[in-house]
Amino acid sequence: MTARHRVLCINKADRENRHERISHIGGLNADKSRWRITQASAIDGVESGKWAFYVVAGNITAEVIISTSAEGHKYLKTNRDSSIVDNLLSLPECP
Repeated sequence: MTARHRVLCINKADRENRHERISHIGGLNADKSRWRITQASAIDGVESGKWAFYVVAGNITAEVIISTSAEGHKYLKTNRDSSIVDNLLSLPECP
């Protein structure tokens, strides 16, 4: 069974660059402890069916999906990027 997790924060190498790749995503466990994993681990978990991730903006839930750049690099984005502006990239920095 796939474990579903809400993404509440991200880390990027250059926080001010809106096009910089995400290095980590994070959130809260049921016991309120924090989790944080690398983008590569998140991609592996999604591809294997172990995890699914989502972001909530207002009252809209957007699924985190895997996309591939023109150069062939896999990265995370949401399926609603056209309707919610920068919903994954605009999350706060993970501690």
